[in-house]
Parts: sequence; C-alpha cells; structure tokens
Amino acid sequence: MALIEVEHLSKTFRVAVRRTGRLAAVRTLLAREERSIHAVQDVSFALERGEMVGYLGPNGAGKSTTLKMLTGILVPSGGRIVVEGRDPHRRRVEHVRRIGVVFGQRTQLWWDLPTVESFELLRHIYRIPLERYRANLAAFTELLDMTPFLETPVRQLSLGQRMRADLAAALLHDPSILFLDEPTIGLDIVARERIRQFLLAINRERGVTVILTTHDLGDIERLCRRVILIDGGRVISDGDLAELRARFGRWRTLVVELAADGPAPESVRVSQAEAVRCEGPRVWLRFDRSATTAASLIAEVAARYPVRDLTVEEPEIEAIIRDIYQGGT
Repeated sequence: MALIEVEHLSKTFRVAVRRTGRLAAVRTLLAREERSIHAVQDVSFALERGEMVGYLGPNGAGKSTTLKMLTGILVPSGGRIVVEGRDPHRRRVEHVRRIGVVFGQRTQLWWDLPTVESFELLRHIYRIPLERYRANLAAFTELLDMTPFLETPVRQLSLGQRMRADLAAALLHDPSILFLDEPTIGLDIVARERIRQFLLAINRERGVTVILTTHDLGDIERLCRRVILIDGGRVISDGDLAELRARFGRWRTLVVELAADGPAPESVRVSQAEAVRCEGPRVWLRFDRSATTAASLIAEVAARYPVRDLTVEEPEIEAIIRDIYQGGT
C-alpha cells in the first residue's frame, strides 16, 4: 500500500452571500443566503515512501486546502484519505505525531521565547526522548547553521532564520512525512538554497517523504522528480518532471557558438529550426522536438558552419507550466 492514498477527494465551503440595499438587508435577516465554493473536486493520487513531490497550481487552485485535509486540519466533504494507514481527521492526535508541517506564512514557534526554548517546549509536547532530541537538534543546527540565533527571541529572527527554525521544529520528533506550504516565500537566494540543501539531505539520509506547494519553480527543479498540477480544484497533470518536459515542452533550443573566422550569426540558416536570438558569436536556434532531433540539427550545423561550441537548452519548467494553465498545449 502507498504511504499516502487520496481517492476522489473533495472539499466544499459554504459562504454567506452579501447583498446591498435596505430591502436586501431585510431579506438577509429573514433568510440567510449561501453559496458553495468547490475548493477541491475529485482529486486522486498516491505517494510512495521517500518521494519528494511538487504540488503546484495558481492561487485558489486548491493546493493549501488539500494539504490541510492531508494534515487533518480540515475534514473532507467527500472522498478518502489514508496516510500510513490512518484517516487524518479521525485519528488526529496520532496523526500529528507522525507528520511535520511548515506553512510559510505561519510559525509554530513561541514569539517571545528564545528559539532553543521553543524547541524544548516541542520536545515535551511530542515526548521526544532526550537523547534523540539532542541528536536531532545538533544535526539540524549544523545543517541549517542555527548556532548564531538559537538564543535569539523568535520575534527578532529574520524571515530566513525563522524559516530554518520552523523546519527544524517540524522535524525534531522524527516524522515520516513533511508537508511544506510555500517554505521559501520571500526568502533571498542564499536562504532558499540553504533550505533546499537541507530538504535534499533529510530526504536522502532519513527517508522523509516531502510534499511541497510553492510558486518558486526553482524549488521544484532542485527538489522534485514528480509534479502534480492542480487547477480549479482538479488534478490536470501528474507525472515525472522529465516526462512533463517531454510531453508539454515542445520547443528546445540549440545554442551555436561560431568560430572566430565564421560568418555572422544572423546568417546562420538550418532546416526545421528558427533563429530566435543572436548575441556576439552565438545564435539560438529553436526547434520542435516532435519534428526533428538535436542530433540531426547539430550534424547539419557542423557540416555547414565553423563551430566552436554547441549546447542544447531544454524548455524552462516555468514556461511549460504557464502554457498548461493557459491552455497553450
């Protein structure tokens, strides 16, 4: 059985309809009007132990709602969730002892306490054996470089420091699954890369399964082999990142650097490719992967022009996902 099984999951919220005007106000008092918002509709997927999966979608697509049902915060309106054999909302206490959760806009640390004292409180809440707690804290302090701010009150931490501390807090009790909702939002390049390296390490060394929602597609390319795309509360694609590129990334680019004695890049012409950019001795040739191959183009260019170097660029994952959402494919 898969570590996480989600079958035909749905979540509908009932919200009040607000009317303007005196007559509308009287009607509202007499009979409350409501409408339904279908945040998640018939979502199904399964995750195996040790996977790192990107769960992507535009704002309002249903990503965070799905994560909240998986963590037991929300009760599904329909469908079935099984996480390590548990129903998250029916066995909530047991469930939260086996998972870690980080929401980028919230913290589980105590605002006015030094960071290390928040960790101590979590040790007691989760009943972590002292030796295991000390070993985990030492390992995470090194991996996340937390020594400079362990004694600093949480309210005085920078966003990057707080996010590192939240990640450590979510993993102190050795969860088997880590749910991340926008963990690198608002962070600078250095902080993002430190967190990515940490996530790769705990997945590789501890076998922690990670499901990640993010708008930073750099996170996905660095961390996840598998991507689930959701829009309008429904799964529209689920597969390997490389397969997603192959399926939806129609256009590839051959970058040709001409030799010093070669012609002007603007004059380069090859069949089944279009010059889309020229800069210095380089020309960028875009081609349709379904119509030709990089190998055939390279052979043609090398036979016709003096070449110093050749590289092939794959389509950017951001452009692929944007095209999928816009119906471009």
